[in-house]
Amino acid sequence: MRISAFRQWRTAVRRLSVLFTIVALPITARAADVVGVVVDPAGQPVPRALVRSLDQSGRPLATTFSDDTGQFRVEAASEACRVEVSLTGFQATTTPCAAAGATRVVLAIAPIRESVVDSVTRTEAPEAQVGASVSTFTAEDLDRRDRPFVADLLQSAPGAQVIRTGAPGAQTSLFVRGGESTYNKVLLDGIPINEPGGVFNFSNLSTEGIDRIEFVRGAQSALFGSDAMASVVQLFTARGGAGQRAAVQMDGGTYGTFHGSANAAGRSGIFDYALDVARLSTDNRVPNSAFRNTTWTANVGAALTDAAMLRIVARGEVERTGTPGQTAFERPDLDAHFDRNDAVFGISFDDRLRPWLRQRASYSLSRSDQTSADLVADPPYTPMFGASQAPFPFSDFTFDNQTLLHRHHASYQADLTLANDATRGQQILTLLADWDGERIEQQDVLAASTSRASRDNFGASAEQQMIWPRVSATVGGRVEHNESFGTAAVPRGSIVFVARASAGQIGDTRLKGSAGLGIKEPTVVQSFSTSPFFLGNPNLEPERSRTADVGIEQRLARDRARVTFTWFDNRYSNIISTTNPDPVTFDSHYDNIGDTRARGLELSGDAVPIAAIQVHAGYTFLDSEVVTSTSAFSPVFAVGQWAFRRPRHSGFLDVSWTRDRVTADLNGTFVGRFVDSDFASLTPPLVENPGYSVWNARLSVQIVRQAAFILSADNLANRDYMEPLGYQTLGRAARAGVRFTF
Repeated sequence: MRISAFRQWRTAVRRLSVLFTIVALPITARAADVVGVVVDPAGQPVPRALVRSLDQSGRPLATTFSDDTGQFRVEAASEACRVEVSLTGFQATTTPCAAAGATRVVLAIAPIRESVVDSVTRTEAPEAQVGASVSTFTAEDLDRRDRPFVADLLQSAPGAQVIRTGAPGAQTSLFVRGGESTYNKVLLDGIPINEPGGVFNFSNLSTEGIDRIEFVRGAQSALFGSDAMASVVQLFTARGGAGQRAAVQMDGGTYGTFHGSANAAGRSGIFDYALDVARLSTDNRVPNSAFRNTTWTANVGAALTDAAMLRIVARGEVERTGTPGQTAFERPDLDAHFDRNDAVFGISFDDRLRPWLRQRASYSLSRSDQTSADLVADPPYTPMFGASQAPFPFSDFTFDNQTLLHRHHASYQADLTLANDATRGQQILTLLADWDGERIEQQDVLAASTSRASRDNFGASAEQQMIWPRVSATVGGRVEHNESFGTAAVPRGSIVFVARASAGQIGDTRLKGSAGLGIKEPTVVQSFSTSPFFLGNPNLEPERSRTADVGIEQRLARDRARVTFTWFDNRYSNIISTTNPDPVTFDSHYDNIGDTRARGLELSGDAVPIAAIQVHAGYTFLDSEVVTSTSAFSPVFAVGQWAFRRPRHSGFLDVSWTRDRVTADLNGTFVGRFVDSDFASLTPPLVENPGYSVWNARLSVQIVRQAAFILSADNLANRDYMEPLGYQTLGRAARAGVRFTF
């Protein structure tokens, strides 16, 4: 009785889904068609693989591509033909036509693999077929690096500069290709988790419970709307697979550090699940810099039908950290602290109505409860560093500010495959609409004042993807209506051309390019502040970006090496800052006054000289310039200066070695000199950071099948450096522990 009712319910869900049908394109199967599915060695579907039917002499009969579920249908003259399947990053496979429809076509992964990414087109696409610059960190990368913070991981990507104001847990910002730290759209499984106006503090964003991270450079507002001015960073939570698995890890070490985590995942019937919880506590280097962080993640899915999936994602991060200030210049503030309680909940429905039509609908709510307080006034102090000293003492001011942010997000997306054959290639049209409801409450506890504000923003996008065997192109655009700045239109386009197909030792030669416009709404303070020292402006225009890049990717040594060169040219305009300060009262307000240019070169390389060794390296040259200053009185923001805290030269190197039960990883980061400021009125002033280099190591030894010994060491050379001037980082730090798997 229950089984019958469940079947009736599944049928009702299917019939209800059909009501969302947009258009109908007839697909007719021919008797001679060969059908099958393309998967990788782990059984995951491989989309957009090139599938060709060949006659006995090897002459092509018909061509198609696998869809986002890996399935394909290709015309064949007879059962005597063969099916050839190929995709960059995988080893080409040929199978008899008679077997193609009965078995899966498994593509072995090449030594230099390709990832399937979602953040470039909002559909699954192989990296080799997208024109935008993208870096992917897989679950293997996260495990090898012992689950680092997201900010630390992003330093191993071209074009990224991470600034942390001190030790782990301190304010952490990401700058990409010369853009501001608010120019990055941050997503969790498609859920926006930025504060309104693009603000995002990476201080406690860990990779616990995360399966992979995609980092797309360039303006992406055509698909993601406001904030995607310079990049998109998207985290994908882990999902349960076949069987049941669990793991527990405990480790600790220098600076009173303790880390513990536990996770479980699996599948039962129509349900899959992945649960994760982790705790990190450390005292750090200086007084009142202790950091405590708890992270939990849950991802549960239900297969309502063979083609319909309902999924719920939830994640929380609870942080408390001391904020001692610029301890390299002064005594630490012993009372100031920052607390943050973040939570994200999302529900999504994904349904393939027809082989050519897929729809996705979602709703999410992200919440951030933040407290920044200093309730005890410490004695006055005079900042000093080396031969520099402030001409007057500084006083400590008490404050207690609380901010509560809610962000509602609803989205609907339809993906239509309009064609899939040799002549027209694979044509995919994506139509989507998003709504964001931003709710803000700010409270000054000491002044007993509370302010509330809200914004409702709507956006609609259209994107056309066109994929042929040697050319992949994407064009699209978005119309965004924001309650602060009105309506704006932003286009984007990209192209990939295979200039030379793989042959022998020399692999594919790919030419890539992309261009687009970006927009960003004002922050909460910029729009709604009532303070006379930085008065909000409700009439602000959106900040804008124009980004373009071109590059070449060359594979070598039978896919054991890959080198990529990318040239980018960006312009950031309408930058918002305070203006017209009163010399007596210091009253000022926000306005669109800044303009910055940034262009440069990204060079990255990957190599697998032997199966046990992997090498990943990159270098970024950034030529940035302040075109219109946001501060007429500060030399570090003067016209002609480099963009603030964005180095001209930076790079990274990551080498890993795996042999039997041992995995070792060594990674280093190099940052050249950059424009900075002491912000402490030192005389003579400090206006440049000399840069730094840091090396970290990880080691894992599988003692028995269920247990492994792990060792982590950061800042191996014990370098004493400052990321921004005045803020002291950790010296050499080591942790050791064990990981149990079940």
